[in-house]
Amino acid sequence: MQDQVKGVPNREESDPMHTTVSTPPGADHVDNREVWKDFGFRATHLMTTSARQIITAWYGQAPEFSYFVGGSTGGQQALQEAQRYPEDYDGIIAAVPAHCRAPLHAYFLWNDQILTKTPFSKEQQAAVVAAGNEYMASREVPAVAGKFVSDPRCTAADIEAVIALALKKDPTLTPAHAEALRKILDGPRHARTGERIFNGIPLGCNFDSARGHLYLFRWVFGTAKPLGDINFAEDIDKYLSELGPWLNADNADLSAFRKRGGKLIITTGTADQIVPSHASVDYYERVIEASGGLEQAQSFCRMYVVPGMAHGPNGPGLNLSGNMLEAVRTWREKGKAPEAIAGKRMAPGGSPGKPGKVELEIPVYPYPAKAAWDEATSTYKPVAAQRGGVERVAERFRPAAAP
Repeated sequence: MQDQVKGVPNREESDPMHTTVSTPPGADHVDNREVWKDFGFRATHLMTTSARQIITAWYGQAPEFSYFVGGSTGGQQALQEAQRYPEDYDGIIAAVPAHCRAPLHAYFLWNDQILTKTPFSKEQQAAVVAAGNEYMASREVPAVAGKFVSDPRCTAADIEAVIALALKKDPTLTPAHAEALRKILDGPRHARTGERIFNGIPLGCNFDSARGHLYLFRWVFGTAKPLGDINFAEDIDKYLSELGPWLNADNADLSAFRKRGGKLIITTGTADQIVPSHASVDYYERVIEASGGLEQAQSFCRMYVVPGMAHGPNGPGLNLSGNMLEAVRTWREKGKAPEAIAGKRMAPGGSPGKPGKVELEIPVYPYPAKAAWDEATSTYKPVAAQRGGVERVAERFRPAAAP
């Protein structure tokens, strides 16, 4: 897609969103590093260079600006572009990015093994979700308190309190359920060392989509090994070390992208159980460190943590967060950095071009700021909020990128 000015393209845009140039392959991709490269990063770059060649040949002129918008796997591709090919795009939007690809799928397997052994009924799961919302309500603005969790960062003590509350809400929950919750809310750890592999399911989220997606393990172990037999010691070491260098988009050094004037916006949702916001917070904190501080990082890269947004529009909270493409365009072409974006929850039942009624509206500020309710003026205002607050994935589970 491109905008045209007097018949000449001045912008090139790519928008893969939740798709990927190479779909998740099967058994024929076991130990196939060429496919791993394509899925991880190369296919997107080749698409970009080919598109630019076609545009240039057709119009006789290369686009003046190029933009990439990607969500989920597209978000992984977006960050791979900024990290590996900083010359490809002038502005990038990485929405709910699956940048931590290999550890993320370890999270899926961890949850799958635990929930297969100790299943939860819909009613039991609802009690756990309600317990998370209720326990975290005291930390919320009035409009959302008890409805969803706008900041799921928590401590081990918080997790224990939520489990205790869930057991009170549903007497059918057993000690085995409590132990399962302890594990899935904390997240996967190495069975021998206790090292953090990934964070847990966010408080206030259901579990249904936080499992499955296990095809990556077939790439490493083939089809003969039962997924339930994969252990979180030697097996997970092999898996993470083999796939991580090709699939992870975790390099926090974006200096080359920054030097050429590139602008990057990352969005993540606090009710996303598929790619939890903890992962994006961890990554952005490392970008801050690599950039020399928050001010330096925000000069070219800003992250928006959207309250109650899931991995798509169906979460319990905000499901519309402004025109991010226009925001990154304005930032790159006019030098005006985005500040607050209008976060909204639109009621279902709308149609294309005619969204439903606005049920909730909360401004979303660049991380680490968050919205607070000002009783005196009956308006929202930005306040300084906690930085970090998530346990970092062990360094060895984020190996350096392969060439």
